Amino acid sequence: MEQELKEKIESLIKSEKVFLFMKGTPEMPQCGFSAGVVSTLKQQGIPFGSFNVLSDMKVREGIKEYTNWPTIPQLYIDGEFVGGHDITVQMAQSGELKKKVS
Repeated sequence: MEQELKEKIESLIKSEKVFLFMKGTPEMPQCGFSAGVVSTLKQQGIPFGSFNVLSDMKVREGIKEYTNWPTIPQLYIDGEFVGGHDITVQMAQSGELKKKVS
């Protein structure tokens, strides 16, 4: 991965305590899994930043390489990769998500 792209991704991740790489925007998600993570975060009252990977193909492919995780959405908390849709929902149901954010 080129250094410039890596720095851009790291800068995005560090821009908010909770950061989501997703398809679409929180107001208008472009896939069901992205919508599910947005809905989960909102239900938990967790503020988050986001990036629409559909707006930048380099970031879309780069984030998969960065985490070695093949799918989007990808959720980060305190700069650490947490997981995608299923992991986020499971963490919310168990109460772990709120703990990790607080």
